[in-house]
Amino acid sequence: MQRHLISAADLTRDDAVLILDTAEEMARVADRPIKKLPTLRGRTVVNLFFEDSTRTRISFEAAEKRLSADVINFTAKGSSVSKGESLKDTAQTLEAMGVDAVVIRHGASGAPYRLANSGWIDSAVINAGDGTHQHPTQALLDAFTLRRRLLGREAALGRDLAGRRVTVVGDILHSRVARSNVDLLHTLGAEVVLVAPPTLVPVGVESWPCEVSYDLDSTLAKSDAVMMLRVQRERMNAAFFPTEREYSRRYGLDGERMARMPEHAVVMHPGPMVRGMEITAEVADSPRCTAIEQVTAGVSVRMAVLYLLLGGNEPALSRQPSAERTASTAHAAEEK
Repeated sequence: MQRHLISAADLTRDDAVLILDTAEEMARVADRPIKKLPTLRGRTVVNLFFEDSTRTRISFEAAEKRLSADVINFTAKGSSVSKGESLKDTAQTLEAMGVDAVVIRHGASGAPYRLANSGWIDSAVINAGDGTHQHPTQALLDAFTLRRRLLGREAALGRDLAGRRVTVVGDILHSRVARSNVDLLHTLGAEVVLVAPPTLVPVGVESWPCEVSYDLDSTLAKSDAVMMLRVQRERMNAAFFPTEREYSRRYGLDGERMARMPEHAVVMHPGPMVRGMEITAEVADSPRCTAIEQVTAGVSVRMAVLYLLLGGNEPALSRQPSAERTASTAHAAEEK
């Protein structure tokens, strides 16, 4: 693992599989009566969010607290940023407080990279979404969910997604989730197909490691997973399609279209969902939709990332029974 997690493209296959396997270990913590590990006790992690977020921010906070880290939540609203403070000054303020890791979400593409490589701070930096650029932990939790659904929980360990076909549908142009998934799924051996109106396909997409189609119906029968994306109106300054109804007719996923998918295929959505536009309630509430599983996976995956960046080289979960561990601790104390 590298020191920072800025882009899904930075991960090798071995890096990605290590994170996914470690996340499987972390998921076992959720089955315990007390869902905490002492791994990051004494470490301080700040969640530096310059953009609104629900799932990502709460997921990171839950992951940090389950690893026993001290957590500081920072939002731009109500802070000195609203008074004009720069990213540099904010970062140096955090550095002066002795922060060990910074989880940053920012509206400007490249802000996490700048923070990690500026020399302003000495902390690990984790990108929680920057502009329309990258969202690596979202891609990791999507891959985690896919491995479990397509391979099975136990069979998934140590394996990638070679030979699987994932179709990503919707607003590719403004989606950091799409970019991150294309990078990571390609690294894990999957084939990726992007489906969108021509106006919502980025310039230069031909250099991405994926296929591009403008016809959703032609891709469904060959897909192991279909990932629906929200149309990000907050990032649009023009009309990219005629009407919502027309968009939904051509690129929305309803029950009829879902029935054309292979029986084992799943429907994914990073959230928030706009029901009735890119996905109908029938599909969103069906057993084939993994949206809630993705949220659950997010905590385990982010625990794994934090552990691997900050927790050292020991196993994530101790295999030693508690009684044996207590006895060995007492024995060591006697020797001293």
